[in-house]
Amino acid sequence: MIGLISATAAGAAARDRLAAAWPDRTRVYEGPVKDAVRTAFAQCEQLVCFLATGAVVRLVAPLLGDKASDPGVVCVDEGGRFAVSLLGGHGGGANELALEVGELLGAEPVVTTATDAVGIPGLDTLGLPVEGDVAGVTRALLDGEPVALDAEVSWPLPPLPFAAQGTHTVRLTDRAVEPADSEVLLRPPSLVVGVGASRGAPADEVLALVEDALRDAGLSRRSVAWLATVDAKREEPGIVEAAARLGVPVMTYSAQELTGVEVPNPSEAPLSAVGTPSVAEAAALVRGGELLVPKRKSARADGHASMATCAVVRRPARGRLAVVGLGPGARDLLTPRATAELRRASVLVGLDQYVDQIRDLLRPGTRVLESGLGAEEERARTAVAEARTGQAVALIGSGDAGVYAMASPALAEASDDIDVIGVPGVTAALAAGAILGAPLGHDHVSISLSDLHTPWEVIERRVRAAAEADLVVTFYNPRSRGRDWQLPKALAILAEHREPTTPVGVVRNASRPDESSRVTSLVSLDPATVDMMTVVTVGNTATREIAGRMVTPRGYRWQDTSSTSGSAVGQGQGDVR
Repeated sequence: MIGLISATAAGAAARDRLAAAWPDRTRVYEGPVKDAVRTAFAQCEQLVCFLATGAVVRLVAPLLGDKASDPGVVCVDEGGRFAVSLLGGHGGGANELALEVGELLGAEPVVTTATDAVGIPGLDTLGLPVEGDVAGVTRALLDGEPVALDAEVSWPLPPLPFAAQGTHTVRLTDRAVEPADSEVLLRPPSLVVGVGASRGAPADEVLALVEDALRDAGLSRRSVAWLATVDAKREEPGIVEAAARLGVPVMTYSAQELTGVEVPNPSEAPLSAVGTPSVAEAAALVRGGELLVPKRKSARADGHASMATCAVVRRPARGRLAVVGLGPGARDLLTPRATAELRRASVLVGLDQYVDQIRDLLRPGTRVLESGLGAEEERARTAVAEARTGQAVALIGSGDAGVYAMASPALAEASDDIDVIGVPGVTAALAAGAILGAPLGHDHVSISLSDLHTPWEVIERRVRAAAEADLVVTFYNPRSRGRDWQLPKALAILAEHREPTTPVGVVRNASRPDESSRVTSLVSLDPATVDMMTVVTVGNTATREIAGRMVTPRGYRWQDTSSTSGSAVGQGQGDVR
């Protein structure tokens, strides 16, 4: 929850704008400012104070405890010109909050954290538990001193200026070791603990077993990714509570899946109870990995039979591939999620002209692998291969990466040995539609007229189906110097089912500085004015040009003028499907 505190009418107005925009994220604190700050500091994860920074410093100073637990604090000045990340920039999320507040209020975010200022990711912002001399090692990175990476476990990291050897070290490990001087430990979630339990097994017994197994093997509980078990134990209270106390989820698998996993210590007991000869070992190994702790049973002081078993596996190193849609080209149509993935990647793969669009967003040290037009499959293979080496990779495409872009070839190449994250983007059809008006207000279809990889016979069949179904059609890749007959042919097919006056929208370079658009008609469109940078949207039989805009009615019943206004409105509100 974000606490909002103000002292003046101007501050209250800005405060209320945030409260209205984020009703589920914010809480307004009224009353004397000193009391409001004290209460919000104790109750909230973050604060936005519409006060001078000096006043907020004096108010929060007596409340400060530890940077790992203090809330993030952002200050907004009386004029609403700046959103200052004052406290908890990384741990409290104040840096990101300042950016969000600035975007919403039109204020300039002010972030003074040293790592953010020079584009180096903070060691405490990597999403991994961190221990040791974070301040000292970070200072060494900022000062250009050699900092070595000791990766005992492979894990995808953003670009950091590591050296082969150094006076400072970042150690990536799941071992239960203490950090040395001038060393930071990063704890990757590399361990899976398989758990089997009898009905009614106490959570204390399950948790003690897991912790003993980790301690005896010299492994850190902070690197446990999840507890794994059989489906039949999905809701076993002892397992569920033990996982909650460890702060990890429970993953379950069917008995059939576990039966197919080869294990060193199968048993008849689980086979008769839940249908698989192994639960703990098989559940830990089902996704592969190295068995570090074979099945062991819990020990009970009361002399009764053990009620729990566990096994520990180090899961295989997994790279990360983010397939990122950049939108139609305008920077303000690039989503925050896409920006975050670009800054997270240590390797970027993309078409050279798309790389140029976002090069300034990349962190220093990002390795860029770019190529020209026509190398889509090569880029997809390259991105997957880099991810398989354990890297954090971003593969970029225009619009939405899943629409006539890089997601399809990449996912066709990838297997389940890497993590794949899709980042949606604003498609060309949507960007063009917003410029034209509302041409996609009812059912619609997108069709690429490029026959480089799809036979024209298939494309023509799809155009005819869309024409007969009376769908609005958006044509991608409508015409190039080497493909000048496909668009006239497609328009002729549509003309067999639509009036010559059917509105047609033509948008070139949607959202870019040289954007151009027009609404014409099916009979008037000159295909020679269209190129590969153009999107052509052909209306259906209901599409109209209204005030220069292209509009396809949604078909709400309340728009039927033959209905009475009262009953028609009621029907319309209940008929939104």
